[in-house]
Amino acid sequence: TGAQQSATVANPASGASPDLLPHFQLEPEDVYIVKNKAVSLACRATPATQIYFKCNGEWVHQGDHVTQHSTDRSTGLPVMEVRIEVTRQQVEKIFGLEEYWCQCVAWSSSGTTKSQKAFVRIACECLRAHGHSAGSWPRPLSHPCASPDLRKNFEQEPTAREVSIEQGVVLPCRPPEGIPPAEVEWLRNEELVDPALDANVYVTPEHSLVLRQARLADTANYTCVAKNIVARRRSASAAITVYVNGGWSTWTQWSGCSTSCGRGWQKRSRTCTNPTPLNGGAFCEGQNVQKTACTTLCPVDGAWSEWSKWSECGAECTHWRSRECSEPAPRNGGRDCHGPELDTRNCTSELCAHAASGAEDVALYVGLVAVAVCLVLLLLVGVLVYCRKKGGLDADVADSSILTAGFQPVSIKPSKADNPSLLTIQPDLSTTTMTYQGSLCPRQDGPAKLQLPNGHLLSPLGAGRHTLHHSSPAAEGADFVARLSTQSYFRSLPRGTNNMAYGTFNFLGGRLMIPNTGISLLIPPDAIPRGKIYEVYLTLHKQEEVRLPLAGCQTLLSPIVSCGPPGVLLTRPAILAMGHCVEASAENWSIRLKKQSCEGTWEDVLQLGAEPCTELYYCQLEAQACYVFTEQLGRFALVGESLSMAASKRLKLVLFAPAACPSLEYNIRVYCLSDTQDVLKEVIQLEKQLGGQLIGAPRVLHFKDSYHNLRLSIHDMPSSLWKSKLLASYQEIPFYHIWSGLQPFLHCTFTLERLSTSTCELACKIWVWQVEGDGQSFTVNFNIAKDTRFSDWLVPDEVGTPALVGPSAFKIPFLIRQKIISSLDPPGTRGADWRTLAQKLNLDSHLSFFASKASPTAMILNLWEARHFPNGNLSQLAAAVAEVRKQDGALFSEAEC
Repeated sequence: TGAQQSATVANPASGASPDLLPHFQLEPEDVYIVKNKAVSLACRATPATQIYFKCNGEWVHQGDHVTQHSTDRSTGLPVMEVRIEVTRQQVEKIFGLEEYWCQCVAWSSSGTTKSQKAFVRIACECLRAHGHSAGSWPRPLSHPCASPDLRKNFEQEPTAREVSIEQGVVLPCRPPEGIPPAEVEWLRNEELVDPALDANVYVTPEHSLVLRQARLADTANYTCVAKNIVARRRSASAAITVYVNGGWSTWTQWSGCSTSCGRGWQKRSRTCTNPTPLNGGAFCEGQNVQKTACTTLCPVDGAWSEWSKWSECGAECTHWRSRECSEPAPRNGGRDCHGPELDTRNCTSELCAHAASGAEDVALYVGLVAVAVCLVLLLLVGVLVYCRKKGGLDADVADSSILTAGFQPVSIKPSKADNPSLLTIQPDLSTTTMTYQGSLCPRQDGPAKLQLPNGHLLSPLGAGRHTLHHSSPAAEGADFVARLSTQSYFRSLPRGTNNMAYGTFNFLGGRLMIPNTGISLLIPPDAIPRGKIYEVYLTLHKQEEVRLPLAGCQTLLSPIVSCGPPGVLLTRPAILAMGHCVEASAENWSIRLKKQSCEGTWEDVLQLGAEPCTELYYCQLEAQACYVFTEQLGRFALVGESLSMAASKRLKLVLFAPAACPSLEYNIRVYCLSDTQDVLKEVIQLEKQLGGQLIGAPRVLHFKDSYHNLRLSIHDMPSSLWKSKLLASYQEIPFYHIWSGLQPFLHCTFTLERLSTSTCELACKIWVWQVEGDGQSFTVNFNIAKDTRFSDWLVPDEVGTPALVGPSAFKIPFLIRQKIISSLDPPGTRGADWRTLAQKLNLDSHLSFFASKASPTAMILNLWEARHFPNGNLSQLAAAVAEVRKQDGALFSEAEC
């Protein structure tokens, strides 16, 4: 425990200046008495005429004070410093009754000031086994240090281990309990282990040393050292050996065959060096050499065949003969034949006469000239033909548009809207299209002018041409999510359908609901233009999936909800309903509706209570839900900014515990939730997976913007049956973790231990409170083995239809609705019109919004449908409408509804 700040001012003199009250420059601090050495407490204040110590409510004798006077050089005011000594005997004198504390009281002419309390405790090497946690102050009948039965050994010491490289290692260490609690450090080969210098090492809150991935350098002797101001103890050293199992290298290439001719063998090898086994690691298993048989073809040298017969004697008086290297031909690397392949001889014994051949030479030359002339003529003809063709091509392509026409954009006129066959056209959403590559985000040319982009999910394909999808119910969910995932805007949507609803709607309208969350989307009749069909979705996001920036005192008050696709044309506002957790008041809160743009930025589109800057959005805020009128679908969230410390949010406190407890330990989980149905649904689903059960009725706590944390504690357990393993007197959740709303459910766990497995009855109190704020107390009294009385508080499994299309989505019959609208929209005599209906339904604060719409009565009925579905009392609405028109005679009776 730290020093508790408790400085107060008492009895100021009438009219005295606060600046003349004493203020402490030095205050006493908590100390421990080691063995029998007395401790000194000191305090210093200015301006002060007297300073005295008070210990455990009694004044310390004046003679025990050591006083020193001086002057503050900067202010010239007198400074007084006082010291006292506290002995072990003084502390042991009151042991068992309360803790020993001392406090300074300083006087001046203007009043008195008290310092913080300083606690004096006796330091011990370790505690006796009374079940007290280290750091808490036990109160047995006798002092724990007075008994010789002390545990001086570690409760758990690290043990030697052999681990594989890159394997995680946990070395446990539970030091002896002591006062003050022991600090733990680890030594590696007698050198201090510093996690700040080695990212591979960290020490857990339970003092265990963790090596994320064992390295060879981590092979060492590890020692756990526990120390406090009294003693220093070492655990037995634990030898950690990091071994490396050997691994084979890759095989070498096969060697050449052992013989150059015939059958032989060849081999390849590998080594156990990838990695090499170290520190007793296993050697590689298997062979390091492989052999295989091989056959090498023997080389065959070539040999000549027989010579052929001599040829006839030629004009030059020679003849010849030949032979081939083919008996056998060389193969498999054999040598070629040596010697000539052709043999020529004179066949007239060099006496042969040469005949004249002049005439034959002339004929040869004439033939060559004729061939040359023919080649020249052919070349000229080819050139002429080429030139003629080139001239014709230039004439044909004089208009260059003929060549480029194939790359010009083609203008296709849209089909007429009265073509009924277009409603059956279904584009392939799984492939890309070349007709549009832009965003699905709508562009606004003016405050009342919307353009519908040609997106993939809703491609107009011409005027009045929209997509109608037909699919089986079983495949509809997966198919719809798959189509959405192809669009860039929808990549942040959840891939499952647990928090999504979707449907196909036309001018009759409909409703989407996410069961057990309080989130719905009402599409009124005629909101979708006639002749158009939209595929609409509604999605609940988890806060960790969508980044919503908050600044200053802002906090998230509602779930983050998407409806879309964005950019569709609505002629009347849809109504998005969702829960919130704000205790709304104009003097404490500034509440805004935020919408995410297609670029990902969040923009304020509406400030509640102020004049709307556009007629596209409006919000009806009720005690636990809000209803958002919007003509543009998208992603919305309700964000508040506190204007005073009185601003508060609703937290729902829920207690869960295991339904079965086979061990001695038993955990009670206390959840602090934003008070909306969707968060409670998520926690219940989580607890069902953990096997938890509700052990108390949920409570609501108002959490204020006071910067104070939330504290939780457990009390009044029968010590003979149960004990708490909590180290401190309470647990604490920081203020900002709760206030931001970005962590919708936080929880603390109280770990209890029963002394016997036969103990099943648990009785205790759990307190949850904000410091200097609201608090709640749970009285827990149940049987952990068979008590299920709070199971009715759990929301049921998801049932019902998340999408309702057409008249089934509305309580008011369509014809009756039209009759009410046509009756109350025109101004009535004596004020019998839609204004009176709004007043009777307590909606008269929204008259200006209703009046801005083409049909104010339709807006009122739409809001009634959003608020009262499915359990609304239609008879009460009929009675209100009939009362409005009773002056002129009821247009319809209650029975008609």
